[in-house]
Amino acid sequence: MNLVFGSDHAGYDLKQHLLQYAQSKGYTCLDVGTETAADACSYVDYGVKAAQVVHKGEADLGIIACGTGIGISIAANKSPGIRCALCTNEYMARMARQHNNANMLALGGRVIGFRLAESILDAFLAQSFETGGRHQKRVDELNRLQPGD
Repeated sequence: MNLVFGSDHAGYDLKQHLLQYAQSKGYTCLDVGTETAADACSYVDYGVKAAQVVHKGEADLGIIACGTGIGISIAANKSPGIRCALCTNEYMARMARQHNNANMLALGGRVIGFRLAESILDAFLAQSFETGGRHQKRVDELNRLQPGD
């Protein structure tokens, strides 16, 4: 499975940790930046960069981080075909994949620790979408929405 990682300066340390963690588990990982926690940068740029990689099919799933995960998840969700879920626990991560077919995971580098983030990532990656039924209907509705609707 191919993963793309992106973050702003506030999510940099968490992104770096999770990227190395995912690589150690055998995932192929692409890092779209940022390259340092020292220089402030916009979460919008890196949320969109990662989302574009997922949208183009160059990665199966995306993992992004900013200080809280809120801003970068909003930015990613502005991209076509993206269903980015901000998750703060394993249950949310499982449900995001199973019920919402989330293709990106957002995390907050200033609000969760590395071990919890690893566990959330594991839960997200271990699940797949429960196709059919009411969940498929809702995801189809989401997919029909256009930016600005």
